[in-house]
Amino acid sequence: MEPSIQFTTTRDDVSIAYAVLGEGTPIVFTNAAPGRIHMYARGASVWRLEERLAAAGFQAVIFDGRGMGSSDRRNTDFSLGARMLDLEAVVEAAGIGRFVIAFGGTGATAAATYAGRHRERVSHLVAINPVTAVRDLWEKSPVFRAMRAMEDVAEEEWETFTLMIANSVNDFRDTGTARELADAYRSGMKPADLIAYLRTSLETDPADLFGSIAAPALVVFERTTARERSREVAQRLAQRIPRARFVETDDAARAIADFVGVSGHPAGVAAPSSGMTAILFADIADSTALTERLGDAAFRTKARDLDAALRTVIREHAGTPIEGKLLGDGVLAVFTSARRAIEAALACARSGDDVDLPLHLGVHAGDVIREDNNVYGGAVNIASRISGLSASGEVLVSETVRSLARTSAGVAFEDRGEQALKGVGEPVRVWAVLQIAG
Repeated sequence: MEPSIQFTTTRDDVSIAYAVLGEGTPIVFTNAAPGRIHMYARGASVWRLEERLAAAGFQAVIFDGRGMGSSDRRNTDFSLGARMLDLEAVVEAAGIGRFVIAFGGTGATAAATYAGRHRERVSHLVAINPVTAVRDLWEKSPVFRAMRAMEDVAEEEWETFTLMIANSVNDFRDTGTARELADAYRSGMKPADLIAYLRTSLETDPADLFGSIAAPALVVFERTTARERSREVAQRLAQRIPRARFVETDDAARAIADFVGVSGHPAGVAAPSSGMTAILFADIADSTALTERLGDAAFRTKARDLDAALRTVIREHAGTPIEGKLLGDGVLAVFTSARRAIEAALACARSGDDVDLPLHLGVHAGDVIREDNNVYGGAVNIASRISGLSASGEVLVSETVRSLARTSAGVAFEDRGEQALKGVGEPVRVWAVLQIAG
């Protein structure tokens, strides 16, 4: 599975390469030198965790940070602030709402920082064979010792230096793998840049950041791919994160899927699961009056044709129409991205207008339970009630959806105030979608 590389631009105008593998529940990997795409494409990512996650029902998002791989190598600001700009740009470009954030290697600090700053976006935090969990363990690691022992001569002895680092990372157990990894280091970064990146990774100890993580957390030690010394690092990290779960396994992808609640699914079909979901309700406006005007048979024919068109539109926007939910003159769909749910809602509105069957449309996001291709839960009820508040052809969204999508380029909202919804205990603030640009 070769990833198709795309590019986005950070707020400080740096070009960042990213790729998406699979469809389903989004999982975003923080970067680690010399870039996740670069390692994957050159075969150095021999364990192919991204592929295994895609097969297990995830949409895996990976990228090369600035100064490495396929991204802009002229900018070598490896500070935490710069790494956050890269990560934030990729998340927005991928068009996802709530997602799992994952890291391995030196990606710990960026993951912990993002999870702390954007709690509404991060559903789970996952660490896989972490190399750096806390500074004291990092400074005792063979990778650290190898780097410090040779950093003064790294440029002159670049091949030897990268082989030393690669063998340390690989626990000196597979020379072929070490050579692949060392080649990825040499082709992905300049000597001075790799040294600067590794050195900057030590500036912020993520231990304190992990103490404030609110999302459910999983720390995975995969026996088949990690060196034995990584077990202590992983266990210590799990102790630093409130309520974190530590798992020792031979299959990290399966452990992550079980933890998040994702089931494997055929390629191209969104993974059914429980958890945070964007929910779209589309309902034909004033269907009783239309039935009287058109006649029952003519209205039913038009409504069936529109239903098929809406379901096609929903699938084109990476959504899943719920076949098991009987809605009369409406369609219910679920999405893993708030932005894509809004895009689909606007496209559905245009489809309804085109055949003179205008729609009420509402989008909410929350926890749902999926079973036998039906969805249940209070969030589904709220989405339905919001849909009922909309004017013909209008898309209304909850405050939750607006919060998830408001940083996406081209999205604008108009505040419609707090609304009392039938069957919902507290008022819900509702927003009208004014525009969205591609």
